[in-house]
Amino acid sequence: MKKIKLDEIDHQILDILIDNARIPFTDISKKLLVSAGTVHVRVKKMEDAGILKGSSLNLDYEKLGYSFIAYIGIYLERNDMTEKVLSELEKIPNVTVAHITTGKFNIYCKLRARDTKHAKDLIFTIDDIPGISRSETMISLEESINDKKRLMHTIFSDL
Repeated sequence: MKKIKLDEIDHQILDILIDNARIPFTDISKKLLVSAGTVHVRVKKMEDAGILKGSSLNLDYEKLGYSFIAYIGIYLERNDMTEKVLSELEKIPNVTVAHITTGKFNIYCKLRARDTKHAKDLIFTIDDIPGISRSETMISLEESINDKKRLMHTIFSDL
């Protein structure tokens, strides 16, 4: 796969967008002392190259009543059940992330719930999915690091 060349202006645009994906291009252009057209062209180039994939919205789940986070390691009865189980997990909106993994678990996923009772109900629902032999649940006490910027800057220095 061909690496896309990004220059310092591209890096600065991405840096600003990571902080606020909804910032108007005119505001970015004022901060970087370039035209809004330049920002638009650069962002379009990065979208076309697949570097930028839409924008995201950061929610405060605690304020919405979904502060309980659990990570669930799933053991499958057979490896050929992976796609079917993932399809069933996708039907549970509280499962926000799922990974096919190597090592101890076949699938590892993140779950958001209102409280322990709600989480228990969701975990029992997951355990009832055909193809799952058992699961192990880890409760998150606190999300201590959630920082895209450090990785982004490391990637930039490698380019």
